[in-house]
Amino acid sequence: METIRFDELNLSAPILRAVAEMGFEAVSPIQAQAIPAQMEGRDMIGQAQTGTGKTAAFGIPLLQKIDPEDKKIQAIILLPTRELAIQVAEEIRRLAKFMHKIKVLPVYGGQDIGRQIRSLKEGVQVVIGTPGRVMDHMRRRTIRVDHVHTAVLDEADEMLNMGFLEDMETILSQLPQERQTVMFSATMPSAIADIAKRFQHEPVMVRVVKKELTVPEVTQYYYEVKPKNKVEVLCRLMDLYSPKLSVVFCNTKKGVDELVQALQGRGYFAEGLHGDLKQEQRDRVMNGFRNGRTEILVATDVAARGIDVDDVEAVFNYDIPQDDEYYVHRIGRTGRAGRVGKAFSLVVGKEVYKLRDIQRYCKTKIIPQAIPSLDDITDIKVEKALDQVRDMLETADLGPMINILEQKLIEEDYTALDLAAALLKINMGEDNEDIIDNFEPARSLDDLDRYRRDDRRYGRGGYGGRYGRGGYGHDDRYGRDGGRGRRRGSVERAAVDYVTGQDMARLFVNIGRAQNVSPGDILGAIAGEAGIPGRVVGSIDMYDGYTFVDVPGQYSAQVLKAMEHAKIKGKNVRIEMAKRN
Repeated sequence: METIRFDELNLSAPILRAVAEMGFEAVSPIQAQAIPAQMEGRDMIGQAQTGTGKTAAFGIPLLQKIDPEDKKIQAIILLPTRELAIQVAEEIRRLAKFMHKIKVLPVYGGQDIGRQIRSLKEGVQVVIGTPGRVMDHMRRRTIRVDHVHTAVLDEADEMLNMGFLEDMETILSQLPQERQTVMFSATMPSAIADIAKRFQHEPVMVRVVKKELTVPEVTQYYYEVKPKNKVEVLCRLMDLYSPKLSVVFCNTKKGVDELVQALQGRGYFAEGLHGDLKQEQRDRVMNGFRNGRTEILVATDVAARGIDVDDVEAVFNYDIPQDDEYYVHRIGRTGRAGRVGKAFSLVVGKEVYKLRDIQRYCKTKIIPQAIPSLDDITDIKVEKALDQVRDMLETADLGPMINILEQKLIEEDYTALDLAAALLKINMGEDNEDIIDNFEPARSLDDLDRYRRDDRRYGRGGYGGRYGRGGYGHDDRYGRDGGRGRRRGSVERAAVDYVTGQDMARLFVNIGRAQNVSPGDILGAIAGEAGIPGRVVGSIDMYDGYTFVDVPGQYSAQVLKAMEHAKIKGKNVRIEMAKRN
């Protein structure tokens, strides 16, 4: 797999500086194709999954074209949800960190529109938002599109599934004819292809073509962790399995440096390897690793190319790789020459879905594991220390030491057992603070896969059977799942509350079938404007002239506020709490 560095793409100095500070060395496969095509000014369709570096793939060429002296809106990025809008805005800001005078603003339902209007009046060059809220600002003339030279549709198929097709078409039709239109979509349904045909000019198609991969015979585990606990969990795994040599992978150079510092501070023999090292430093690190002086090698994917050490016993994915192929290359560093190898992945939040995709694509099995507790680690350390003691008792001449200890025991009021316990504690080292409060096993990736399919069917655009039966009916997957439901966040718990009949608010919407509106249109508008996942929305009971929608009670006020000025399929709507008989 050919490696291309960012400094080979003719990018401006401020962007290269920002990319370097973010710790990225080489471009991802989608970036390698998409950035040059866009910098030529061509319209583009990018077909790639989430987690492949798409934001930088469209954000870098977009920023290259921004005139910081012009305070008018020059680029609009459309996304399906408020969470994505916030996330993309943060990454674009990081990429523009050294491009002075460039302002980036996310606009979405659920946030005070007055605050957004004030920010827009101060001057913004890049607007990132959900279609409904962007259209609202365009109607109010608080977003003026006369100077827009770049339009990006990210997650276009998801916007389609959420009922934003007409909104996307309306926005694109009002933008200047002379503009660049970029679209990213994991799938290419006919409606998205039609948008491309209508609103793009001879677009170049960019795809990340996956090669057939051979997964090595390595036992693979994963652990669901919180960001603040990653170092602690990694150390526990090191102590539990005690590999003689191990490689830990991070996605960025900065991540490598920070992790090495943390591991060395805890007494581990760790060294880092990344692209900023001179050849002399790299040789020193690799020689130390081959000779066993360094037990833990922390590396980026690019720097790890060419590592050829046969007796690596374990690989740790401290960060989940952006690309499936990187995962296979990483775990291939262990289990060589017929030896048994182990691979461990630390997964934070939604990264578990990326790992699910890796498992499915690589046709491998990644086994969920509970985070080892301090008691587990203590037992292992004690057993190892006592093994060393047994070896010493059987092989060494302990006479001189016994004489010293007998003299000390006479002088001090300690027993032999007190002394042995103190020496054992010194040998084991200090225990780290137990900050990990959840030792439940991680969710099976296969169960997660089924959950995700149900999630799409019930909440993201495939509505078969749900409406008209008044809810999930007999399906109690989310209510009685052996504890999986309790591991999700507050929004997901709201879905559990719904299917078990708890705390749902019924809302009245003043449009129905007679206005040629579908349940999907209403679901998409509510989810997009209020910024809540579609799966937490309950029953949608549609009649000729009106519709009732159930939402979790804790989000009812948020939905009502977000929908105050919203339109559904271009129609003004009124949404209020339904009257109870």
